[in-house]
Amino acid sequence: MTRKFALLACSATLLLTEFPVQAETLQAALQAAYENNPTLGAHRAAVRAADEGVPQALAAGRPTLEGSATYQENLLRGVPAGGGFFSNPQRQVVGQVNLTVPIITFGAVRNSVRAAQSRVEASRMGLRGTESELFTNVVGAYMDVLRDEAVVQLNERNTEVMLFTLGETRERNSAGNRGPTDVAQAEARLALAQSQLETARAQLVSSRETYIRLVGHPPGQLDEPEVLPNLPATVAGAVSTALANNQELQAARAEVTAAGFDADAAQSARLPRISGVGSVNQYDYLGSLAQGTGPRNMDQGTTAFVGMRLDVPLFDGGRQASQVRQARARQEQTGEQVIAAERAVVAQARSAYATWQAASKVTETARRGVDANLRVLTGLRAETAAGFRPLLDRLNAEQELLNAQVTLVTARRDAYVAGFALLASMGLAEARNLNFDSGVLYDPVVNYEDVKGLLLNWNPDPVRPTQSTSTAETPPQDAIVAPPSVSPVPQINQGQ
Repeated sequence: MTRKFALLACSATLLLTEFPVQAETLQAALQAAYENNPTLGAHRAAVRAADEGVPQALAAGRPTLEGSATYQENLLRGVPAGGGFFSNPQRQVVGQVNLTVPIITFGAVRNSVRAAQSRVEASRMGLRGTESELFTNVVGAYMDVLRDEAVVQLNERNTEVMLFTLGETRERNSAGNRGPTDVAQAEARLALAQSQLETARAQLVSSRETYIRLVGHPPGQLDEPEVLPNLPATVAGAVSTALANNQELQAARAEVTAAGFDADAAQSARLPRISGVGSVNQYDYLGSLAQGTGPRNMDQGTTAFVGMRLDVPLFDGGRQASQVRQARARQEQTGEQVIAAERAVVAQARSAYATWQAASKVTETARRGVDANLRVLTGLRAETAAGFRPLLDRLNAEQELLNAQVTLVTARRDAYVAGFALLASMGLAEARNLNFDSGVLYDPVVNYEDVKGLLLNWNPDPVRPTQSTSTAETPPQDAIVAPPSVSPVPQINQGQ
């Protein structure tokens, strides 16, 4: 019986034992999310929409060619004066082609194009930020599953120990070596262990469903992630890297640039504009000229002209001046937003560094706590078996060991997630930093180069198929835990 009890007590150490079972890696999970996550796919589409701002701005400086056709029935016609030529058709068809060529806009087009280009850059920075946020969430979900699987296994082992303890206590009560109070205590601890197990299983199901939402498929058996690289040695280093690389800050700076160009474009709208103009008109009276209104060879004909047009804004009720003030105010707004983003980046980097450091230290103390509780429990088992200590002391030690083990797996999960969040705050947790296959990486420049020079209104523009996958048919998750392939707790680089 003592040997059986010892085997049950040692079973928790299986959580730290390696098994040669093929498992999904964190790298594979991140790549799957990168390829089919709908949030990321939606932001890529938003970047492509921002790309279109550049050809639209360029179009304002390009020639425009318009055609029109009119068929007209004249219901009331004038009476010709005696002897004079008078074109008085009953009906007519007029075709017209007009050409306008912007020549001088005093920077309106140039500034609008530069503003659009800056917004494209801001949208790309936003896409990078979405990638980083997604990967941080995936890492959290991945580590949550590993943690919760370990917690379920720990609680399963604890339930087995409590069940065995209850049976042993009942046998000793029957033999007169234990009292009914000891049996009641064992029953209470078994009930507590069972309730903790059900809570752990529910949390595991929730974590697995979150994993599916982010990655697109069930987690299966997960491998231990690799040690995180490039973690900073100091908080100053973390802040310095974040200020140089953080995507949100770079996006805010690009928006400031765009707002400045918008203000310049609004200012240019108050200046004169010079355009070249030309027109060709073809008319046909369809043989409806009345007798005596002129020569019949005027029944149809063509006219054309070319020239220059000067447009000078004189008075518009203050609309353009208001637009300039509005653009300047938005420029001021984006300037303040850069400072706000900078403050947020500094605070985020410092907080993430502190969280990572604290979680790493908690991991070490939790490991020592597990070792100490194991020694305590070993001694109490021997003492209670010999009758030197009450059963309650051993039951308390069992619960304290479970708590220490849960604290350890939780702390190691927290340390890894905090380390990755620190890299994300520094701008070092994007697809280009994660060693994905080169064919997987999405390049927003490709679409930009494709569309910026398009001139025709009838270029093909098919709707792209949805890249993300539905999870509606994914089976609901359960709390069954297979034997772990490796330690459910990752190793954190502590040397920096």
